Order: sequence, then C-alpha cells, then structure tokens
Amino acid sequence: MASRPCADEQLMQIPEGYQLFEWVDPFEELVGPLCFKEDPDGRVRFAFEAQPKHANTAGQIHGGMLMTFADFALCLAAIHGQPGERCVTVALNSEFTAPGQVGDFIESTAEVVRRARSLTFVRGMVTVGDRTLLNYSGIVKRLPRSEGTQRSESSA
Repeated sequence: MASRPCADEQLMQIPEGYQLFEWVDPFEELVGPLCFKEDPDGRVRFAFEAQPKHANTAGQIHGGMLMTFADFALCLAAIHGQPGERCVTVALNSEFTAPGQVGDFIESTAEVVRRARSLTFVRGMVTVGDRTLLNYSGIVKRLPRSEGTQRSESSA
C-alpha cells in the first residue's frame, strides 16, 4: 500500500491499484480513505481498510461506517462515466448480514439498475472476501457539477 498525506498530516493507506475520488468530501476524508478502481470489465470497485476508528463498542465495524461506505459507493457508481455530474442521495436501504472486523479489507461493488432523467437507481454489496456484510440499494438525484474542491495532484 502506498502512503499519502491527508489534510491533517496523518498517513492514509491507499490500497494498491486504487485511487481517491477527484473531488474532496470533508466527511469522507474524516472516515476514510475511501477508494475506488475500475476493473478491466469497466465495473467500479470500492474499498477501505477497517481501522480501530471504524469500530463500535463491541470491536466490530460500526454499522454507520458500513452505511457511509455504501453511500460513497452508490454515489460514485451513479456518476461513473458521467462527466460534469454530481449527485445527492435521496434514499438508501440496507440489510446487515455479517459483522466486519478491524483489519478487514472491505470492498463494495455497485451497479446502476436504471438511469432516468434526474434520478439514478443503484444496488450493491459490501463484502470481505466472499462474505457479505451489507446489501444495499439506493436512489440518487443527478445534479450538474458546480462548486466543490477538486483534489490536487499532490494530494491524490
């Protein structure tokens, strides 16, 4: 894994072959790094390494973190290949199926089910290896990309 400095000067671990999203989301910076890569077949895969900061009082990965990660994945899947777009989540449904552990390499795959004029429907899974932690589906509202902080070359 390559180390990259983030805004608070701590080192973030970016999994090999993955990258950060080109736009900075302050909340995702706080809980991340949340990363993505495009598979050879064109599908997008998302990942993060579960750290102690992601745990609940039982020492398992907090459900809110898994839902945050699902939201990240569904939004990026929705706008992948749509330059000039951003989106906001309208609905996010999820079912927890197994706990995650600190140290797990957690991934998500997501697919666009339907892209309408102003809404995109997405479904996906959050996994560790062949074990599913969370199933999710969501709806995002498509918006034109306007303001935001684009990640600089030195912080990507």
